[in-house]
Amino acid sequence: MPTEINHEEPLVNNQNPSSDDKNIATITHIGGTIFSFVPALIVWILKKDNNAYLADQSREALNFQVTMVLAYMVAGVLSWILIGLLFFPVIWVLNIVFCIIAAISTSKGENYRYPFSLRLIN
Repeated sequence: MPTEINHEEPLVNNQNPSSDDKNIATITHIGGTIFSFVPALIVWILKKDNNAYLADQSREALNFQVTMVLAYMVAGVLSWILIGLLFFPVIWVLNIVFCIIAAISTSKGENYRYPFSLRLIN
């Protein structure tokens, strides 16, 4: 009997992720602080079919970084009325803090979920 896959739940490996998988996931999350969505997009494209843990974590990092790009765009539009200038440093700090938390979590082999992330990519 085939089992249905629930895409709302995080993918779970039957075994713990290897140390290489943990390192790649950690670099993917940390890379978002400097290179935005590019590291997560590269890892997701290359590993989405081969490794459930990396597919899940790179998709999560990609969704978060796309959310950050959208937040920067909204802050840019709001900067015309000067309130957006206050949002830029807040968005920047949130990005760094949540990426560091995600990197620490994935270095332990845990699945991390960003709290303020639009789930755009399933």
